[in-house]
Amino acid sequence: MRVLFWGTPEFAVPALRAVERSGHEIAAVVTRRDRPRGRGRKPAASPVRSYAESRGHRVLTPERPRDGAFVDLVREIAPDVSAVVAYGHILSRELLDAARLGSLNVHASLLPALRGAAPINWAVARGHAVTGVTVMRMVEAMDAGPVLARSEIPIGENDTASVLSGSLAEMGAALLVETLARLEAGPVEEVEQDHAAATYAPKVSRATARIDWTKDARTVACLIRGMDAVPGAWSVLRGRSVKLFAPEVVEGDPGRGFDPGRLVRADPRVGLVVAAAAGVVRIGEVQPAGKRRMEAAAWIRGRGPRAGDRFE
Repeated sequence: MRVLFWGTPEFAVPALRAVERSGHEIAAVVTRRDRPRGRGRKPAASPVRSYAESRGHRVLTPERPRDGAFVDLVREIAPDVSAVVAYGHILSRELLDAARLGSLNVHASLLPALRGAAPINWAVARGHAVTGVTVMRMVEAMDAGPVLARSEIPIGENDTASVLSGSLAEMGAALLVETLARLEAGPVEEVEQDHAAATYAPKVSRATARIDWTKDARTVACLIRGMDAVPGAWSVLRGRSVKLFAPEVVEGDPGRGFDPGRLVRADPRVGLVVAAAAGVVRIGEVQPAGKRRMEAAAWIRGRGPRAGDRFE
């Protein structure tokens, strides 16, 4: 089949590679325009664009994909199907219907759970035991189309959003290729979602990544793992922000009697142990403002925190 592929971040690259290797024709690749990145804020190509160009695919970067001229261009390309993986723009009805067999989307959750921009982050941050990927037919409502396929994966106690993203990207790639093969062979059963059961996963930001130490230790640890590596869960110590990573809930309650955010221990041999409202969390890695990510022990050995200090 002629596949028009839509995607932007690294998460979408395995899907594009899988479609390419499965023998389908890549009619073109649509991705977001280059954006400023890094400290120099120089425009850089999206991961999908970089991969697509390295493979010689035609790349399209419309500023406004809803514009009539771009819709006409997609119709001229005449794809059999559009495959959308984390593209980053909402598609109009005209674009959704431009492909002969319609438009499919790979979404990184078990729909109708976690509709929206950041399902992987929130699956971890909210302490879900299981997540997965869903291939759905796209409709004009956000992540609300009927389901063609889904696959699930457990979330381990130490899984972070960044690690889980890699696993789900590969899982989604395989599921997309499998679904395209079924679609090519004939009609595929499509199951309507239970819209009353929908939950949402809004875009994460610096504000959502701030740690609330008045929550229990497991909730704090889940948030830290869910915000790893971007935007990074953070707190304030001595007036400066610090990103925290690699949390571990400490069994027992050595933080009893300490107010939330107070450092129970700050010892290179033991680590950085912080009291929550109930229980304590050991922090394995940190990134003080303006510095690289490092082991908490290295920070403590330097001019880092001391027991009795308090995160706010």
